[in-house]
Amino acid sequence: MLQGLYAAASGMEADQNQFTAISNDLANLNTPGYQGEEIGFSDLLYSSGGNSTGTDLATGTGAAATVIGRSQTAGDLEQTGNPLDVAINGDGYLEVRRSDGSVGLTRNGSLQLDAKGQLTDTSGNPLVPPITLPKGVEPSDVTISANGDVTAGKQALGKIQIVNVPAPNQLQPDGNSLFSVTAGSGPARPATGATLTQGAVEGSNVDEAQAMSDMVNAENSYSMAGQAIQYQDQMLQIANQIKSQ
Repeated sequence: MLQGLYAAASGMEADQNQFTAISNDLANLNTPGYQGEEIGFSDLLYSSGGNSTGTDLATGTGAAATVIGRSQTAGDLEQTGNPLDVAINGDGYLEVRRSDGSVGLTRNGSLQLDAKGQLTDTSGNPLVPPITLPKGVEPSDVTISANGDVTAGKQALGKIQIVNVPAPNQLQPDGNSLFSVTAGSGPARPATGATLTQGAVEGSNVDEAQAMSDMVNAENSYSMAGQAIQYQDQMLQIANQIKSQ
């Protein structure tokens, strides 16, 4: 009977993990380049137990829910009119250098200038390789081609590189739309077939209607698991009363 309590409790924890992931997705509906979390459910350990017929039955101890990766569905292209913004068309990421020296990957192409005139992401992390606008060059003077070439008039300023990894779902999310490569994702390498669109960003790929539906289902499942725990508790109380008589 206690196993029933554990199974219901693990179900509630799995529903809570799903609810947390969906809430995070909904909170990032307006975050450029955001990729929705994908949740995976798995059974916990099974044990063998006999029944009234003497047959061994595999009895589960509940379920677990974990984030298994990010949706690779492309978000809608949103025109911003900002000449420094770029949207990635196809699979790939921009590389930026973080303050600790590590390289992060992002699909958030909302770029800006720092005090040195370098192109950075919204957190102030410069692009890799770095691109600097000379003094006197205004953002409106900048042209970014589909292959990433950055120019101001006839002056070449650098190239925005697009990279990809063999297994994007294995990237480590670090917050602020940044990811780190892992042994599972494989190293970053130049992307093939991906291009840039200037003056636009890729919107979040979260489907709001689907997320709301999944949230309702998670809430209902959580409530049912809670009721199951109450029933199990009542049965334990009855069993204890009978045992004490």
